[in-house]
Amino acid sequence: MSKRCELTGVSPLKGNNVSHANNKTKKRFLPNLKKITFKSDALKRNIRLNVTSSALRTVDFKGGLDKFLKTAKTKNLSKRVKKIKLSITAK
Repeated sequence: MSKRCELTGVSPLKGNNVSHANNKTKKRFLPNLKKITFKSDALKRNIRLNVTSSALRTVDFKGGLDKFLKTAKTKNLSKRVKKIKLSITAK
């Protein structure tokens, strides 16, 4: 399973744990991913995606997956979601 959001393209960041003595050890900051099932009104089917919590809030704010994908930039989307976006805009 890829640690990447399928809607926003957020991926893990690299950084350091810094102790009080200023010792630095490598650390990965992972995104808060969840497997969510969205209902597409245009396609009349359910779509299961791996998304971050912030992307989930954005989808709710926009009014659903269909409306979110109409306004989303295609460069941030995964290949699977790009195909879904094309089929939604075709209908």
